[in-house]
Amino acid sequence: MESLAGYFLIATSNMPDPRFARRVIYMCSHDEEDGAMGFIVNQPVPEITLAEVYLSMKLPAPEFELPHVFMGGPVEMEAAFFLHSSEYNSSGFMDVNNSIRLSRDPRILNDIAENKGPKEYLFLLGYAGWGPGQLETELMHKGWLTLPAESEDIFNIPPERMWERITAKYGIDITLFGDVTGSA
Repeated sequence: MESLAGYFLIATSNMPDPRFARRVIYMCSHDEEDGAMGFIVNQPVPEITLAEVYLSMKLPAPEFELPHVFMGGPVEMEAAFFLHSSEYNSSGFMDVNNSIRLSRDPRILNDIAENKGPKEYLFLLGYAGWGPGQLETELMHKGWLTLPAESEDIFNIPPERMWERITAKYGIDITLFGDVTGSA
């Protein structure tokens, strides 16, 4: 199977795991040897604000409005990640594609506070991970629809509308989705 890095996984009605119901996952890595890793990009965590993250790290919070903190997935939920636009260079980043990078560099918070951070970003806690072959099995059982991902979809569609809007963009009414298999 071709790598799904840079694609969306859209949960279908066949998704047996309720943690992923109506979820959109942006895939950052996927190969036969290591498995796959991605981030839920439509699950804000209302109980945690980015301002509280600044305070917990003893950093001065910026004066401007900050975006939501997102639950990136059920694996290592105490680990923090940034998905951000590629014009910004952070330490140890990984290019997912030409427009999106993944980083764990905490200095991004300082740069955001000083208006020197990425133009677009998500701050995520945890990630979604699959062992070798595990995601392929879920795809065979039609638990996921795969669609190309674009950065504007990640950063500009309201999280509560993302599941429907991304699929509608490709002419799919996901609320009716059942036996049709999506493929990359």
